[in-house]
Amino acid sequence: MASLLVQTIEAISREKHVEPNVIVAAIEDAMVAAARKYYKTEEDLRAKFNSDTGQVDVYSVRTIVEEAVDPVREVSITEARQRDPAAEIGGEVLESKPTDVLGRIAAQTAKQVILQKVREAEREIVFNEYHTRVGEMLNGIVKRSEGPDIIVDLGRTEARLPKREQSRLENYSVGDRLRVVIRMVDRAAKGPQVIVSRADPILVQKLFEMEVPEIYDGTVQIRAVAREAGERTKIAVESRDKDVDPVGACVGMKGMRVQSIIRELRGEKIDIIPFNEDILLFAQKALSPAKVTRVQVVDAEEKRLEVIVEDMQLSLAIGKKGQNVRLGSKLVGWNIDIKSEEEKRQEIEAQMAALTAPTAPLSELAGVGPKLLEKLEAHGITTIERLADMTPEQLLEIPGIGDKMVEKIRTSVAAHFENLDAQQMAAQSEAEAATETESGLEFSAEGSAAFPEDGKSNEPSADAAPEGGNPLMEGTESGDEGIEPAAGEQAANTEPDTNGGEDAAKETEVPSQGDEEQN
Repeated sequence: MASLLVQTIEAISREKHVEPNVIVAAIEDAMVAAARKYYKTEEDLRAKFNSDTGQVDVYSVRTIVEEAVDPVREVSITEARQRDPAAEIGGEVLESKPTDVLGRIAAQTAKQVILQKVREAEREIVFNEYHTRVGEMLNGIVKRSEGPDIIVDLGRTEARLPKREQSRLENYSVGDRLRVVIRMVDRAAKGPQVIVSRADPILVQKLFEMEVPEIYDGTVQIRAVAREAGERTKIAVESRDKDVDPVGACVGMKGMRVQSIIRELRGEKIDIIPFNEDILLFAQKALSPAKVTRVQVVDAEEKRLEVIVEDMQLSLAIGKKGQNVRLGSKLVGWNIDIKSEEEKRQEIEAQMAALTAPTAPLSELAGVGPKLLEKLEAHGITTIERLADMTPEQLLEIPGIGDKMVEKIRTSVAAHFENLDAQQMAAQSEAEAATETESGLEFSAEGSAAFPEDGKSNEPSADAAPEGGNPLMEGTESGDEGIEPAAGEQAANTEPDTNGGEDAAKETEVPSQGDEEQN
């Protein structure tokens, strides 16, 4: 019997990779639990495994004190010396408890305790072994599926491949061999506590280290990896030897090296990019295959870049659902904002228009007191346009401004812009009226000229004047009543007439008022 128990302990130790003393401690705890359940006592019980006899003895333990207050857990020094003359205060008295009467229920309880203790010990061993190996690539075999998760057998233990760590291009079947990387070790997990991944960028890095000798020996270094599993990966490489092309070394002869990695990743696209210490040049390469026109730093502290591309290259630079710029941003480690040449031109024009746009000082705002103006100016609000751009929430953040003041400010600003619009409309109406007046004058001047059918001018001249003079000129002498001549006619009649027209004009009798009435 003794040899059978010892052999069982050794077998469990080899199978679970647990030390024998851990199993012995589990057996002792199991016997204590079984005895406590059988005897239903509050005594302190202790079990001890005898390797010679193969028996597990259970004892009731009481502490030796001067005067026993709790007879279940304590014993007086007098009573203890009756059993053992060498007993001292602070010592313990052990009383054996029979174990052959525990029965089947106690045996089942003992079995459960032993299994639990062995499982805890096994999990502790697994944690100690794998928690220092995070990021390491291992070979595993798909053992089973638990819902969306896949359980992978690593040999020494089982690992969990969660749905979020799986590639979109891959489907798994029982018995498939997989290369996985250890993502983390979760001590609190109920099932397998080793979490592995097929979507981690480290997997691509490890595959390149395995396929490319220059990376393994350190000649070529992988400086950054950005990946969206199942879609595309961008990897930046740098050579420590100027005679070695880092991109060519990773691609291999006729692309054999990178094609091997692509097959392992089930067809995932891989972009290999040369690393550059200059962030502008690196960002330009990171957005390949798109051609970048120029790159500039917008904010060095927040790591923001602005990339300008040609209009035809904009969609290629952004990529499907923004994938190309997203991966490029991860690879570079900066936020990238892509704009086309046309968008940049419009932005610059808008900025120039904003700079040249007229602004009104805050002092021109009617209906707002000087104290309120001081509070606004103290917070950097110096123009009415700047005040109009602020939201009520932003205004309420200013000390001393409440809801009523906010409403007053909004009313004053609205009135200011309404008045400004009215002035602009009035000025525009005046300009239109002036334009219409000038057009009317031009029309009148043009309409006063006569256009005969023969194309000749109708203006009277000395040559064209009739012999008897112009009848419209009658009564034009000083002091006489009559029709005043037009400017052109007067000028024409002042010229000498070679045909005697001037004499005829002088001889013409001016009819009297009586004659006019008679006529």
